[in-house]
Order: sequence, then structure tokens, then C-alpha cells
Amino acid sequence: MPLTVATWNINSVRLRIDLVRKLLAERRPDVICLQETKCADGSFPTAAFTEAGYHHAAIHGQKGYHGVAILSRLPLADIDKRMFCGRDDARHVAARVDYRGRPVTIHNFYVPAGGDEPDPDANWKFAHKLSFVEEMLGCTAELATPDTIVVGDLNIAPLETDVWSHRQLLKVVSHTPVETEGLIRLQQAGRWVDVMRQFVPPEEKLFTWWSYRSPDWTRNDRGRRLDHVWATGDLARDAVAMEVLKEARAWDRPSDHVPVIATFE
Repeated sequence: MPLTVATWNINSVRLRIDLVRKLLAERRPDVICLQETKCADGSFPTAAFTEAGYHHAAIHGQKGYHGVAILSRLPLADIDKRMFCGRDDARHVAARVDYRGRPVTIHNFYVPAGGDEPDPDANWKFAHKLSFVEEMLGCTAELATPDTIVVGDLNIAPLETDVWSHRQLLKVVSHTPVETEGLIRLQQAGRWVDVMRQFVPPEEKLFTWWSYRSPDWTRNDRGRRLDHVWATGDLARDAVAMEVLKEARAWDRPSDHVPVIATFE
């Protein structure tokens, strides 16, 4: 049997629990990783996932902001929650699943968005984002162990084709050179394989996020690829499918991000 892993910035898991139920019922991923759950651990809607067949959970949340979770139909082990930049703002959780007798570690990240001004001196949120990525780089030896997957909202669109207009977004947070170069250095340091780009060539546009501010996101298609699936080389060779569920952006009261599902076999 294959291993299917979904990642989705849900932008409030309690507000959009019906959308999550819809995804789980229709796609049945083995593991779903959520970002921006926006609730404390004790308020997480665990019962809804249990009813859907996801009996195993690794949750790292806080009230009202950020938050990450891994929900699984398979048992979870070695659950880990890391702090970055000295702030316990619920941006990472990891766990191990058994994939055909092979232990696979999954890291789920929510990298800071960085605010609106791409100046670390004038905007502490942007400075925090850059520091967060640098700290991830410093953890490369611990993160990039064999049979490991990194998923999540990394809040950076690294390639020119990861945004609707490379030229117009060069000074917009998420696609500035200092961010894209930092993420690429992180990827190269861990020898991470960009699983999504194994299925959609780097020359083609690929988006996972469309702003709420867009008056007609379907017509303009002014998206960015902020959500990622990386794997160590041993697992990347087993990747057999990847899907971006663009239709989820049109669901009732949607998140501005859509789910990404990767399949390993």
C-alpha cells in the first residue's frame, strides 16, 4: 500500500473543520499535516478526526495564532515539538510513522509570514522570518536524516514560476531575493528533493495560495507556491504522485491555501 501525506494551511481548524472532513472523506490521506490551526491544544477538535478514522495526533498549538498538527490513520511515535528563535509560537511538530516496515519521520512547519515590509530593520516580523529560516538551516544535520519528509507552509515561493509575476513580486514579502536564496540554501544544505517539482517541471507555473484580497482569484490566477513537500533522496525516489487541490480554494468559506497531497509507494 502507498503512503499518502497531505499538507494544508487551514487558517483556523475549528472554523473550517467541515472542509477538513470533506478532504478526508474524499481523499483519505494516511497523514494530514495542518498549519495555522489557531487554537490551543485543549481546544483542538480531536473528536472530529477520530470520527473520520484519524485516531493518532501530534498537536502543537496556541490560542488564536499559528499552530501545527499531524493527524494520522497510522500510529505516531517520537513526537517532537521544537521552538525556534527562542519563541514558543507553535510553528513545528514532528512525528514518525511506519511505512511498510520502514520508519518515516515527518516534520510539519509553519514559517513566519514576515509582514508586509521586506526590511528587517523596519519590520521585526520580516527579521523573525529570516532568523527562523537561518535557524532551520542550523538544524540541517538533525532534520535531514534518512527517510524524512518536510511539509508545510514555508511562506516562501522560491522559483520564478512559483509566483504569478517574478518581476512584480521581487520586492513583495515571500518572493524577495533574500528569502528565496535563504530557502534554496536550506534545501541544498539538507539535500532535500522538492517533491512537487518532480511532477510539475520548474518551467511551469505552480501555485498553492491565492490572496483573499483578489477580487476574482480564478480569473486573475495571481497565485504563489507557499506550501511545500520536501523529502530526503531515499524517499523522493518512492514518490509516485502529487496533487494540488486547486478546487478547494472555491469551497465554501475556504482557506486562502489549498491542500497538497503526495503519494509514496
